[in-house]
Amino acid sequence: MHTHHTSPATALGKTARLLAALACLLFVPAAASAQQPAAPAAEKAPNFSIDELRKIADLALAPPVINTSPLPRYDMSTQDYVMTLTTERTPKGRIWAAWIGGEDGPKAFLLGASSDDNGETWTKPRLVIDGHSPDLPLPRSVIIGNFWTDPLGRLWLFFDQTMNHFDGRGGLWATICENPDDDNPAWSQPKRIWHGSMLNKPTVLSSGEWLLPSYLLQRTGYGPYKANVFPELDPQRGVNLLASSDQGKTWRLRGIRSFPNPDWLEAMIVEKKNGQLWMMARTKKGIMESYSTDKGATWSEPSETAANIQNINARFFFRRLASGRLLLVKNGSELHVNGGRFQLSAWLSDDDGATWKGGLLIEDRTEKKTTYPDGFQAPDGTIYISYDYNRGPGQILMGRFTEADILAGKLVSPNSKLKMLITQPGKKKVRAKK
Repeated sequence: MHTHHTSPATALGKTARLLAALACLLFVPAAASAQQPAAPAAEKAPNFSIDELRKIADLALAPPVINTSPLPRYDMSTQDYVMTLTTERTPKGRIWAAWIGGEDGPKAFLLGASSDDNGETWTKPRLVIDGHSPDLPLPRSVIIGNFWTDPLGRLWLFFDQTMNHFDGRGGLWATICENPDDDNPAWSQPKRIWHGSMLNKPTVLSSGEWLLPSYLLQRTGYGPYKANVFPELDPQRGVNLLASSDQGKTWRLRGIRSFPNPDWLEAMIVEKKNGQLWMMARTKKGIMESYSTDKGATWSEPSETAANIQNINARFFFRRLASGRLLLVKNGSELHVNGGRFQLSAWLSDDDGATWKGGLLIEDRTEKKTTYPDGFQAPDGTIYISYDYNRGPGQILMGRFTEADILAGKLVSPNSKLKMLITQPGKKKVRAKK
């Protein structure tokens, strides 16, 4: 995919400071400032013209740096916020997890850690992507993303780099690690794949193609980007299905599916046994579904799920297991009840999603909110799901269980375990005085 770049030589107008920032930063990777703290948020955002906002958004086109020596700057003792993103297993059994620090907003940056004992213990942050710099006219956020081990055994990290949380265009980037089990994993130079972002893993189709459910939000940006800075992208807003037939060397936009009552979308796709593609997405009204019979080029009109899956406006997890069953992880203790952003339960389907059974409570507490499940299945059949409990000052946790546990509605397998700690902030957030 090629992205349009605006010529940095174009004059920005208003202020020499903005011109200097763009001239310096558009060509300098974020590494030059990756170790610097983010600039404090201004009490009142400056007024920029649409043309200036487009130029500022181009600062998110600078390749970010993968910081593999983030300590002590990013030690969890210095962190006051966590929001889980993803977990994945590598070919030799290492588990990686990533989360957002700073905030779910303009100050966001990405951190990652790993476990070599099936989630029992975790390293300190060993990977950070932080695009902030005090020299930027607006915050450059790294937010949303996913780890994915491809069929070749390479570990991908997809992430979104954008200005000010969402600038109306976003930017889906990817970096690849070919030695994720080594003591010193090496990450490739990040490449920008497409606009928007992604939060869920690609699906490998029976044809061998890879299908990535990215999304370009069906809304304008945040803060100064609330104005429609990129109207030319409006026809592409919705879930953008990116396909690769060359093992990720290139990605092409295959299809687009917009949704009514859209929110963050966060779509997931499985290929049914009849070859049909089944997409479920997050909307303000809960989970909606759509189907494709042409490998993702066109999609049916979205509707509520035929199986009456009820979920709050929040992320869920949906994948095919090695047994052929489908796995669904959602909020609440019941399949057909919207239980709010509390608890987390796992369900199985033997008939490609027509009916579901089980209901293992991965997280049973209701005192604080539980959100954002992601996971994988190990070669021995064990399922791993990460999530956050009390996002922000709380914890990122992991559940390890089997299909037998799900069907029993309780842990019956000897190695299963719930509420394993991945990470938590070691610093209390200081609230600004009013």
